[in-house]
Amino acid sequence: MKLYVTVKSLGKRKNELTRLPIELPVIPTTLKELITEVVILNVQKLTEKQQSTALIPFLTETEIEERGESGKVGFGSVYNEQSPGLAKAVETALLAFEDGLYKVFIREEENSHLESPLKLMEEDEIVFIRFIMLAGSLW
Repeated sequence: MKLYVTVKSLGKRKNELTRLPIELPVIPTTLKELITEVVILNVQKLTEKQQSTALIPFLTETEIEERGESGKVGFGSVYNEQSPGLAKAVETALLAFEDGLYKVFIREEENSHLESPLKLMEEDEIVFIRFIMLAGSLW
């Protein structure tokens, strides 16, 4: 099933939203299944990125300019060689949702219950909004 996920581009100075296509092998029927499938997909991508290293990394002039705009020019290397635990990643994502650290919107409607049934259609748009904790004091 092809879906679109909207995420904030981290590291960019501009407040841009990027609509990324994802392909899920299973059609999720609940929000819990959707979050689980998205986490599985991201863990797989990270594992692939960890395993595919270029012998001589290089950047094109365009890549240098794009990364310079964000304030960090790097090769996109993953320095943590430890493989992520899939079960732990899913558990952490579900706990974060239950704790209210992020919200999920499907077709501009908030989904707030993990076990509520979903009726996803091909090319639906999903938005994950992550809340950032602020540090500081009131005085």
